[in-house]
Amino acid sequence: MTLLVTGGAGFIGSHVADALVEQGHEVHVLDDLSSGQRHHVPEAAPLFEHDIRSDAAAALFAEHQYDGLVHHAAQIDVRRSVEAPRFDAAVNIGGLLNLMEAGLDNGLQKVVFASTGGAIYGEPDYTPQDEEHPLRPVSPYGVAKLAAEKYLHYYQHQHALDAVSLRYANVYGPRQDPHGEAGVVAIFVGEMLSGGQPVINGSGEQTRDYVYVGDVAEANLAALAYDGSGTFNVGTGRETSVNELFRMLRDETGAEVEEAHGPAQPGEQQRSVLGAEKANAELGWAPRVSLETGLARTVDWFRDAFEAEPT
Repeated sequence: MTLLVTGGAGFIGSHVADALVEQGHEVHVLDDLSSGQRHHVPEAAPLFEHDIRSDAAAALFAEHQYDGLVHHAAQIDVRRSVEAPRFDAAVNIGGLLNLMEAGLDNGLQKVVFASTGGAIYGEPDYTPQDEEHPLRPVSPYGVAKLAAEKYLHYYQHQHALDAVSLRYANVYGPRQDPHGEAGVVAIFVGEMLSGGQPVINGSGEQTRDYVYVGDVAEANLAALAYDGSGTFNVGTGRETSVNELFRMLRDETGAEVEEAHGPAQPGEQQRSVLGAEKANAELGWAPRVSLETGLARTVDWFRDAFEAEPT
């Protein structure tokens, strides 16, 4: 297939682009490099540096006649979405619609969409949360991701388009930005390896479901090969507190740091853990990398990256 991967210079998107190239697809990457890195783009994939809301991004579909769109470009900062909900919607809804309308005019047949688990479900009525759990997003980011899923459902029914939405748990792994607002694993590892002091928000008893980025890339391959449409959780079903994560990373890095707690983040979700039985049954996907193994790989990658930085 000829595929356009948006956000393909970013953390998750670049791993997905790598996996698609390795599988033999012709892959193009669309990324404005606002947070992505050019060197993360696979050598075999041409990079188009455009905003997903732009006419230039839409024009790619007429020029290249993509069979599939793998959509990871997004405004991902929940706090920024609260501060600037119109901007969040412009990117996360308007950007998708710009690409979809252009794609439908030029033979687009398949869409794989990077959605979100915790931000869509809200605090759990039960755990692990499955795809039938009530949807209660409490941030503009979560609202926009849910709206995007609904738009894809519309396109599926009106235009005979296959659309798969993948609701990610907390993705971690190599290439994640240790200086970003999101990604506690990368932030903690960055602090620990550089001699800093990680700060745990609030009590640290809030929990998340941490899924390794390589497993997420595999979920994208499975979604692309899936003959049909649907919404699937991409998680591990394992609930880990921030305090527990801190201790695991401290052991893995060998850092001599104590637990330090700061103020709780207003409105922060307290629990999130996703069940992936549906993905296993219909996509044939299940996470393969344990949290212990994934954290070890991540620390090794960051250690090598830090050592390679010029002094």
